Amino acid sequence: MDRFQAMRTLVQVVDTGSFVAAAESLDLSKAAVSRHVAELEARLGVRLLHRTTRRLSLTEEGEVFTQRCRELLAGLEAAETEVSAHGGEAIGLLRVNAPVSFGIQHLAGVWPAFQALHPRVSFDVTLSDRVADIVEEGFDLAIRITQLHSSSLIARRLASTRMVLCASPAYLQRHGTPVHPSELAQHQVLAYSYWSGRDEWAFDGPEGPVLAKTHPCLRTNNGDTCRAGALAHRGIILQPSFLVGHDLAEGSLVELCPGYRALEMGIYAVYGSRKHVAPKLRLLIDFLAAHFATPRWPD
Repeated sequence: MDRFQAMRTLVQVVDTGSFVAAAESLDLSKAAVSRHVAELEARLGVRLLHRTTRRLSLTEEGEVFTQRCRELLAGLEAAETEVSAHGGEAIGLLRVNAPVSFGIQHLAGVWPAFQALHPRVSFDVTLSDRVADIVEEGFDLAIRITQLHSSSLIARRLASTRMVLCASPAYLQRHGTPVHPSELAQHQVLAYSYWSGRDEWAFDGPEGPVLAKTHPCLRTNNGDTCRAGALAHRGIILQPSFLVGHDLAEGSLVELCPGYRALEMGIYAVYGSRKHVAPKLRLLIDFLAAHFATPRWPD
């Protein structure tokens, strides 16, 4: 027995009020309609319909079961609509993972702008600096800021950002301005917990690679907290240009040791597979690429 077909038949019998009308609307024979309902009743072990020569009515069990059938059939239709190409229209829920500071400063306005163009899309956005397993955790898309190496995931580059060593003019006036990364060991630094080198900060300079030992007076898993400390004249930070670019342009922070370059990273839209990319995801990635084609921060 095709259970979904039998459920559709039962709902149609109830909605039309007769087996004959249901058969006509479903393009089935009256015998087939009767058989579908009878098979459901046999499977469930209960009577679903009271049958008389004049009318049909649902039993108490039939009321409950028919309502559940309506819910299941509606859910099936919604699922089919969401995953089908549907003429390339963006429809359904998009689950997105993004870093906290970047998500707040540079993505918060993207989601409503995309929805203005595609009102049948909804978002579930999770901000976390932890690297999520997007397949295992059920994300459609992740924004990653990294030096991307080989991966089973698919990535599209959106923009780039570089790590900038900087501090406020007031801090430098009080504590002096380092001219070489090795001098950072004598300074207050505000460190990002997820930095791969932990307390050793890597640079490329005229003499080649340099590893600078630091002694953080504050350690945090959030870049905005580092930035706030630097703006409050509490120490030196190494943070991405997407976070401190405007502060540098305005002079509230000053770049240090400009002859020594820290890491440059790509900003990527990362997703699970090239096969059967849903229109909602494909259109979102194109939208993000167009959005970040225009520089969003001084670099």
